[in-house]
Amino acid sequence: MHSARHVVSRRVVACAAMLAALFSTAQAQDYPTRPIEMVVTWGPGGGADQTGRMIGKLLEPELKVSIPVENVAGSSGVTGLNKLLSGQPEGYQLGLVTADTLSLLAAPRAQRWSLNDLAIVAVLIKQPSGFFVQEGGAFKSWADVEAKAKTTELKVGVTGLGTPDELAVEQLKKHRGLKLIAVPFAKPSERYASVLGGHADLVYEQAGDVRSFIDNKQLRPVLFLANEKVEPFTDIPITKDLGMNLVLDQYRTLMAKAGTPPERLKLLREKAAKAGASAEYKKFLAEAWADPNSVIAGEPGMAYVADQIKILKSIWQ
Repeated sequence: MHSARHVVSRRVVACAAMLAALFSTAQAQDYPTRPIEMVVTWGPGGGADQTGRMIGKLLEPELKVSIPVENVAGSSGVTGLNKLLSGQPEGYQLGLVTADTLSLLAAPRAQRWSLNDLAIVAVLIKQPSGFFVQEGGAFKSWADVEAKAKTTELKVGVTGLGTPDELAVEQLKKHRGLKLIAVPFAKPSERYASVLGGHADLVYEQAGDVRSFIDNKQLRPVLFLANEKVEPFTDIPITKDLGMNLVLDQYRTLMAKAGTPPERLKLLREKAAKAGASAEYKKFLAEAWADPNSVIAGEPGMAYVADQIKILKSIWQ
């Protein structure tokens, strides 16, 4: 009798496992059946918006559903992130989450969320960051900026406080003795306009995100946070030239909420990797002066994010 019960028990377990596998397969086959919302955690017109709309456009024919974009800006991207985290983990809502927001986990102020609340689809883009000034303005070079900032407070337009932008400003204040103050602007357009309108002296950005301003001779880079010269700006100094090991690349990710069914997450990762390998996306990366090997799908992407946060945490400390 005892042996018979064990046989029945094993059969029940086997049947349960088979049903779970069938359910998981059915979920993948039935997904998606309706539009997938893309929450871009920054305002329209900036690099995050451009990246979100590009990957959404390329994923639509792959997933065979529309992917409408909603810009939800505020609090260094946390407002949009909270919208993602307040939804259901069904794979019908994705978030374009940037280094600015994820790096808050490295800042001294504690957050009410963690990486464990997120499931990565892919890292989509990696770009070098730098400081830009108005073309034709008072500053022709980083040397001009330093000379002025030794005695006069200069305003720097940044995405938010606690972000890599502010960290870069604080490190330059500390190691170069500069009088700099970070001024946050949630909307990219306001950040760019702050320099063009004379409300800020510099802006912290990525060259590819302000390419139209560079091409139109409105903004120019004066310093990149890098250990190697940045193409195509090899005449522009880098932090290594200043004796600083300060590299704060911008990266942008596509995230789902933790708890999204594994088969749905697997499908999203496969499709994002395929979209990222397309000629159109490679052209997008090239025009954004981004790392051509930016796309990292799946768990390796989350490992990259965790490493970046660890590096920032060591700098903040």
